[in-house]
Amino acid sequence: MAQQETDEQTQINDGFVVDTEDCEARELAHRERGTARPITVVGNPVLHKECKDVTEFDDSLAALIDDMFASQKAAEGVGLAANQIGVDLKVFVYDCPDDEGVRHTGVVINPVLQELPAEQRVLDESNEGCLSVPTAYAELARPDYAEVHGQDAQGNPIKVRGTGYFARCLQHETDHLYGYLYIDRLSKRDRKDALRQMEEGTPRYETVPNA
Repeated sequence: MAQQETDEQTQINDGFVVDTEDCEARELAHRERGTARPITVVGNPVLHKECKDVTEFDDSLAALIDDMFASQKAAEGVGLAANQIGVDLKVFVYDCPDDEGVRHTGVVINPVLQELPAEQRVLDESNEGCLSVPTAYAELARPDYAEVHGQDAQGNPIKVRGTGYFARCLQHETDHLYGYLYIDRLSKRDRKDALRQMEEGTPRYETVPNA
């Protein structure tokens, strides 16, 4: 019972999760149950197509989430989508600070990014990187606020929102589950440069070699 209470994200009345409480304990609980898996990299087919919707909220999903937290930590990431460990399901986890240094930790199943009205979009052109494009970084303009609707590990509807770096994380991970890497949003020149950086670098974590 105590462990279940630690794992769950608290909700407030308007449906947004409170993902800033007990972050360390919740992340550690997942990670200790999970097993780190190698990271798939650009070129692997699972990264380049839309993932399947999750329809079964069962023990195998819980085990996948545990493995994702373990894999994220091993790779020193702040977010991880299921297809980044080769699993074709719409799941992502995150353990990410916002621009104020507040830590956000949680999981979103079947995420849908909410479109902002044009007048509410303020673009942030910060650098972006990806565990599936190791050692490469590029500037990419994204809105500095993001809102994602989806489900929690029990299938309950949830909403997650973030600003700054955390907003970038929410957009980046949702993109993954619909078959997009951040380099797909770059100009041809910048994409080529990112792939060159990747080719010249050495990942600090285990990756799955492409055939």
